[in-house]
Amino acid sequence: MSNFIFGPVQSRRFGLSLGIDLSPYKKQCNFDCLYCELKGAKTVDAMQTFPAIQEIMDELKTALEKFSDIDVITITANGEPTLYPYLKELAQQINALKNDKKLLILSNGALIADKNVQEALLEFDIVKLSLDSVTPKIFKKLDRAHKSVDLGHIINGMKEFARIFKNELVLETLVVKNINDTRDDFLSLNRVVNEIKPSRIDLGTIDRPSAYKVLPVSFETLEILSREIEHIPLVIIKRNRVKNQKKFDSNEIIELLCRRPQSTDDIEDLFDKTSKVRLNGLLNEGVVDIVSKAGIIFYKIS
Repeated sequence: MSNFIFGPVQSRRFGLSLGIDLSPYKKQCNFDCLYCELKGAKTVDAMQTFPAIQEIMDELKTALEKFSDIDVITITANGEPTLYPYLKELAQQINALKNDKKLLILSNGALIADKNVQEALLEFDIVKLSLDSVTPKIFKKLDRAHKSVDLGHIINGMKEFARIFKNELVLETLVVKNINDTRDDFLSLNRVVNEIKPSRIDLGTIDRPSAYKVLPVSFETLEILSREIEHIPLVIIKRNRVKNQKKFDSNEIIELLCRRPQSTDDIEDLFDKTSKVRLNGLLNEGVVDIVSKAGIIFYKIS
């Protein structure tokens, strides 16, 4: 039985994933988010207990022999994985072993301004950071961060890291009803993410039992809010998607893609058959390109 390795699990965002939990025995996090699936706990600024690199690598080698067809190795934690003190060294050892697999980390982004954390994250193929709000009052209410965490430092750290990181940077925003679900919230978010310029944004809401009494927003609300995010590829994360297919002419398709690239799921949900034919025509003409952002295919203007 593995202490640190779990899965594989199928992720629609990242493919078939084998997980590594850097805090398997208790929650150790610098956030205590209202929507967290884990039981609420006092925030910390350092891990008190953690596995040795060799313990993790021994289990990972065994798991990779058994599950050779995975797409990604995902570093996570029962809390925040960038609190792990040997993250860079662990990533380097995994990179020496993983062959064609991608190395992914799921982080809340709290320590992204720390130079040592940035150096560690440069070892990853995909870095996913959370950014639920760029408004200090809302951030404080929703993410309930440790006193050492500063939202301004997080945003500046994300901008700096995005400039030096050559691989895939994904930002994730989770929307909670009556907290960060207004148009003004997303107009502010749009301004900041266009300064960060991530590879992709993942937008979602609560879909599992959470530690505190908070509510999700509807899929329709996510769609409406997503329209305020311009130019950056965006994926709405939802277990059950809603199809609302419409007819677009070529100019409308171009205008839509100029505003924001559309994923293959977006095209399937929003475009009727005629519109898909027009999109393929624009693709053949070289007006539209297909690009991959951290495993998700998008259509964009050439």
